[in-house]
Amino acid sequence: MSSFRFLLPATPLLSVSMILHVDMDAFYASVEERECPSLVGQPVVVGGNAKGRGVVAAANYEARKFGIHSAMPSAVADRLCPHAVVIRPRIDFYSEISREIREIFDRYTPLIEPLSLDEAFLDVTASETLFGSGPDIARLIKEDIVKELGLVASVGVATNKFIAKLASDLEKPDGLVVVYPGTEQSFLDPLPVGCVWGIGKASGEIFRRLGIHTIGDLRRFPLERLKRRFGSHGEQLWRLARGIDKRVVVPDHEAKSISHENTFEQDIGDPSILRSWLLDLTGQVGRRLRRHQLRARTVQIKIRYSDFHTITRVRSLKQATDLTNDLWRVADELLETSLRGEVRPVRLLGVGASGFDDSSVMQEDLFDMELRKKQSKIDSVMDSVTERFGKRSMRRGGNPRE
Repeated sequence: MSSFRFLLPATPLLSVSMILHVDMDAFYASVEERECPSLVGQPVVVGGNAKGRGVVAAANYEARKFGIHSAMPSAVADRLCPHAVVIRPRIDFYSEISREIREIFDRYTPLIEPLSLDEAFLDVTASETLFGSGPDIARLIKEDIVKELGLVASVGVATNKFIAKLASDLEKPDGLVVVYPGTEQSFLDPLPVGCVWGIGKASGEIFRRLGIHTIGDLRRFPLERLKRRFGSHGEQLWRLARGIDKRVVVPDHEAKSISHENTFEQDIGDPSILRSWLLDLTGQVGRRLRRHQLRARTVQIKIRYSDFHTITRVRSLKQATDLTNDLWRVADELLETSLRGEVRPVRLLGVGASGFDDSSVMQEDLFDMELRKKQSKIDSVMDSVTERFGKRSMRRGGNPRE
């Protein structure tokens, strides 16, 4: 049954942006439960082999009761719950379902910014005259997803991205949390400081030592002390604690860059696991480039360590590309260079592409023309399968140098 939370405005509503963050509940595992109803009620883990170096991609809520979470090594998940049903990921199938979810979003607004296969921001400000208020649109989207796809989403409704995303996480599963204009600070202050983007369980210990336990504590903490301890990221945290987030929802076709990143529930120090995540993120970036007929000249990776130190590494290409293998080759080399020496635990990993060129003219190199045609055909086939025949699982190899 859905849960709803509303913070009512203390003053009449003004004309302000209304942002939705739609987040599918235990997406991969929920899709598998839908396909095989006998799984309902059992702990389900979607991930790799526990006997190898597999990683948990998703876990349903029954599995989470045993402490299993995404990005956890499959071997650890197996020890926590030996009787869990383990299913290998079917990324292309999940991508097809994600496309169907996107079609539902398109009914209500063209301003859609996907974050991953299972979550997106929607700006519904201009849609309210057609479909009702932001909360009304959120209900309609949730109902459409249930009726048409047999899946459940949680939605946060607020005046900016940060608060909307935070709200969508509070009443999972099947939640709807609305934060009206003028109630942002009363909504934020009581929440644990770990709810702020980039502050996880491990890094939260740093704040506990500083006497910062809630977002309200962070808001009241002197800005200069935060900047001395965390640099420019400290100022960003200070702003978020005040509910300040001026970023707008940017659809793919208007973006100056396309990127995907993931903040892990537990810090990761294993380079092979990080590399696996990077491959998945790069594949998502490549698909979005091709969907909008864009090519990128620049590849960037972003790494945030457990101590909040963040680095970015950028490399330009000789010519713009939309080939996943081109992007993956560069991203993988950047990651390898960044992780040389002792690998510190990583909190966040991201990959992006920029420097767009939407022209159809490319300068071909005679020596690698055939290889590029082969890679383009592979991408085309995989994209076609994703768009039309998602149930046919296809997986990309993980060695860009072969």
